[in-house]
Amino acid sequence: MQPPRYPRDMTGHGPNPPDPAWPGGARVAVQFVINYEEGGENNILHGDPASEAFLSDIAGAQPWPGQRHWNMESIYEYGARAGFWRLHRLFTGAGIPVTVYGVATALARSPLQVEAMQNAGWEIASHGLKWVEHRDMPEDEERAAITDAIRLHTEVTGTRPRGWYTGRCSMNTLRLVAEEGGFDYVSDTYDDDLPYWRAVGARDQLVIPYTLEANDMRFATAPGYVTGDQFFTYLRDAFDVLRAEGHEGRPAMMTVGLHCRLAGRPGKLSGVQRFIDHIRQFDDVWCPRRIDIAHHWAAHHPPAPRAPRPSAMDRDTFVARFGGVFEHSPWVAERAYELELGPAHDSAAGLHSALARAFRAASQDARRAVLRAHPDLAGKLASAKRLTAESTGEQASAGLDALTDAERARFTELNTAYTARHGFPFIIAVRDHDKASILAAFERRLANDTATEFAEACTQVERIARLRLEEML
Repeated sequence: MQPPRYPRDMTGHGPNPPDPAWPGGARVAVQFVINYEEGGENNILHGDPASEAFLSDIAGAQPWPGQRHWNMESIYEYGARAGFWRLHRLFTGAGIPVTVYGVATALARSPLQVEAMQNAGWEIASHGLKWVEHRDMPEDEERAAITDAIRLHTEVTGTRPRGWYTGRCSMNTLRLVAEEGGFDYVSDTYDDDLPYWRAVGARDQLVIPYTLEANDMRFATAPGYVTGDQFFTYLRDAFDVLRAEGHEGRPAMMTVGLHCRLAGRPGKLSGVQRFIDHIRQFDDVWCPRRIDIAHHWAAHHPPAPRAPRPSAMDRDTFVARFGGVFEHSPWVAERAYELELGPAHDSAAGLHSALARAFRAASQDARRAVLRAHPDLAGKLASAKRLTAESTGEQASAGLDALTDAERARFTELNTAYTARHGFPFIIAVRDHDKASILAAFERRLANDTATEFAEACTQVERIARLRLEEML
């Protein structure tokens, strides 16, 4: 039986994210998205069972099964008739290109707006076939909807979309879109401040995370924004933090999500206007389309060659690879394999956590056996060249393979006394030390009680394992 595996990635880029090397040395990339959904929302005219109820100025709206919701329809129509053009004037006037998340059926019903998007040089990414929930769609149905969205998008715009964002997605969406194979990026995640590559089968799919917080949708959700000033304040504060972090060596990306029927309203637009005025004060800001980010990331941070992932290995491979990390004790790797491994364990830190858990959970006798499996420092096994390759390299790193006769005699004396007193050899992570500090620790620890030394030796065994993993991975 396959042991438990946890698919979520809680590590990402980790504590030291890569430098994106944004063009012009920009410290932050600010990317604006306009969601064009008007005409693609739930509506019985579109073959849907009920009216739309999501993201409008009608508080607490509910679907109307089998009926047209005239007020809801008119709010969406405002986005197409007035809001879009207000946003279009704002961004073309500021000279900032945007990415449009275009619902294919909405684009098909708005040829004038599509022409304006294209004339402005905006990217039109796919926002799915219809602006409806995908969560309950069977895989085959959702796969067909993705195919139909690409077909219709291509008919309406003249080119297939290179970016994808569903929004109301299912747990299968990102995988299905990646499997389609023709997208430079997918944005159905909210999990990072930088793009990253995700392995989907044999394909490395670029993911450019989106946002639900620097997003005007919060004018239509609770808790949310009421005034344009609140929206501006949040955007400004997010930008200022990211820009400061960029100057500290961690440039990142900020996405601002907008909707024609929301930010296209005058009072709400004021917050976007003020934010644009704020960021234009600085010359270290890049305002690209998402496709520009995708091309830049692929050029500067292409996917790394795939290495076997510990969490995806079969048992025999895992134990063969990591069974020697704890000296002559493959059972530690065997027990670690049974834990809930996942992407978080595919690094030295993560795999060490799993192995250390298995070691710590073992009986005292089992852990003592691991201690006894370790060789004496500069002892008989070293002289006879019978150490493991790992131990040989470790002892050599501290100069223990080149002792004087007097030093060798002293190590032998200490080894004998320590083992006689505690019942296991003296263990220390020699890569953290030199010969002098090892001898000093040896002499200091010899006088400790056995319980103290047992705990210290176990700590040192875990440290040795961590250093070995860092070298291996």
